[in-house]
Amino acid sequence: MLRNSKDSFGLISILFHWIIALIFLGQIVLGYLMVRVSDFTLQFNLYQWHKSFGFLVLGLSALRLLWKFASTRPSDPATMSHLERVAAHGAHIVLYLSLFLIPLTGWAIASSSPLQIPTFMFNLVVIPPLPLTVSDSAEAFWTASHAYLAYFSAFVAVCHILAALHHHFWKRDAILTRMLNPHRKVPEQTLTQEVKS
Repeated sequence: MLRNSKDSFGLISILFHWIIALIFLGQIVLGYLMVRVSDFTLQFNLYQWHKSFGFLVLGLSALRLLWKFASTRPSDPATMSHLERVAAHGAHIVLYLSLFLIPLTGWAIASSSPLQIPTFMFNLVVIPPLPLTVSDSAEAFWTASHAYLAYFSAFVAVCHILAALHHHFWKRDAILTRMLNPHRKVPEQTLTQEVKS
């Protein structure tokens, strides 16, 4: 099943979710490591990989957002309270925004840095800089914005993961399994009224 149904996510949504999630988590680790290595060549390569995967996340997130608007969103399980629904949808909004804002602020760092080091995306294409002011203060602003957004989104992502595990192991509903198995069928009584994306 490629498309979403009223009780489960389809294969395309599942692939978007897990591929972007894995790259996103890997980016946090890579971002932490690349500013702490002392070898210049290694650091340069790590920065280029970090920027490359950042642009990949940006592109995949744009495609995922288009797919989200073109697809039906599975219904929330009846076991979710109103507060849980509000928190879940709020977390989703934050994470969606982060998938765009974090790569864009990273692009802004490279564009505003006085070093003006080109971005070689996977050594295939050079990404042009954004039309931003080039200065130490501008670079510092975008660097701080990038870091704070990354740390905050990582915190929200951890809460998102813990909530999914809570639903799977404690409430034993379909929150997690519907993002793992596109063919899963959930009994009608466990679902609330279907909502759109």
